[in-house]
Amino acid sequence: MRAVLAGLLLAGSTTSTLASDSPPFAKGADVGWLSEMETTGTPFYDDDGMRKDCLQILKDKGINAIRLRVWVNPRDGWCGTDDVVKMAKRAAAMGFRILIDFHYSDTWADPQHQPKPAAWKDHDFAQLQKDVYAHTFDVLTALKKAGVVPEWVQAGNEITQGMLWPDGKADNMANLVALINQGYDAVKAVDPESMVVIHLNNGADIGMFRKWFDVAIHDGVKFDVIGLSFYPERNDWLRTARACIANMKNLAATYGKPVMVCEIGFYASEPENTRELLTTILEGCESLPDHRGLGIFYWEPESYTQHYDRGAWQPNGRPSPALDAFRAP
Repeated sequence: MRAVLAGLLLAGSTTSTLASDSPPFAKGADVGWLSEMETTGTPFYDDDGMRKDCLQILKDKGINAIRLRVWVNPRDGWCGTDDVVKMAKRAAAMGFRILIDFHYSDTWADPQHQPKPAAWKDHDFAQLQKDVYAHTFDVLTALKKAGVVPEWVQAGNEITQGMLWPDGKADNMANLVALINQGYDAVKAVDPESMVVIHLNNGADIGMFRKWFDVAIHDGVKFDVIGLSFYPERNDWLRTARACIANMKNLAATYGKPVMVCEIGFYASEPENTRELLTTILEGCESLPDHRGLGIFYWEPESYTQHYDRGAWQPNGRPSPALDAFRAP
């Protein structure tokens, strides 16, 4: 159900290489909203106006990997363990490779919000570490029992400012590293071939990435892949796209780790610019030396009914022409 990575990276090492027979470049989509949208009856149509499974439409567009977020105890159940297992099993059965994104929260976690799950809010730091391990282990074990072993696992979502605030804020990197390492150890306990991703935002900011990883590596962080988000603005997307590619090259060369764009998005109202942006980042990531560019994931392309302006779907329920960028060989 997944491609097997050859030449596993040494965890925590700053020098490593990928085998020459690395798996194909990942052209991915995050579809965490999809099961909820389907439940409310949201229709999806292909380019010809035929109603189809959204995942099949994405596959026909050249998407070969799916990213799913995990929340600990979400209020309505969406993105909880059962929902994620169901979606991952469905996607894997269609031949998609799987990236699992742990938020370590009951809701959205990002650079502005890293709230603890309600069940963990009164736990001391020693218990929080156990919580991270147990939650990661339990979700991945449930996936494995369903026949899905993810190729990649994020230990936190956009954790530039840390996670599980205030205990895991990035200004206390030793604490943050301890939490990340609990996630890492749990991933490897379920399946050592799953690659652990550290995911930061502001993918064009070379200085921020270098400072963050220099400190984290000094403090003993364990990881396999550097992940980034990239959401450029309208009037500056080409310059920042070039800066993002330069950052990926710098990170791969400096730390000897592969790089992945875990999230990318541009304005749904500008499909031609979005397609050009995607083509630029796809080509830039895939061209990294030694196959260190693993892939890119468009964040929620199918979200045309979710009041989100950076999806890649049209109001008529058909995919945006922007997604044609993924069809290129």
